[in-house]
Amino acid sequence: MNTSTPVIRTATLDDLAAVQALYAELRPHDPVLSPGDAQRLWRGIVDDPHASVVVAEVDGRLGATCMLATIPNLASGGRRIGVIEHVITAAAFRRRGLARQVLRHALALAWERQGCCKVLLLSGVAREEAHGLYESVGFRGDVERGFVAKPAPGTIDRLHP
Repeated sequence: MNTSTPVIRTATLDDLAAVQALYAELRPHDPVLSPGDAQRLWRGIVDDPHASVVVAEVDGRLGATCMLATIPNLASGGRRIGVIEHVITAAAFRRRGLARQVLRHALALAWERQGCCKVLLLSGVAREEAHGLYESVGFRGDVERGFVAKPAPGTIDRLHP
């Protein structure tokens, strides 16, 4: 078992392929983006001052990630609202605390850099082990209730800029 200390950092342009590999583990049935679309979208995320993809790097390999995006807010004194998505740990890196570390880093960015009033995170209702992880870094499932709406199949069939 590898015992190297992970480096927790914000992803760079050079991390695209490794982040895509992590996403493929979480969402193997997602449509594959063309290389050009992936590069364009990734550059937009990396260059966005209100988005951060946090990664855990171990011996030059990405073992975990999550994405923080923040949105403007007219309430709460104008403080932004954060959203964390795509919390992923590669199978080869599980049980090392990497997801906890990327989540803590993302929350620190939300509070300190973005001045968020709150951060939202959705999780599948049956993923109880993940819920324990989220609670361990400060999320609570008994404060507000989340709802999700998704488009009907075939409604969206192409990439929107």
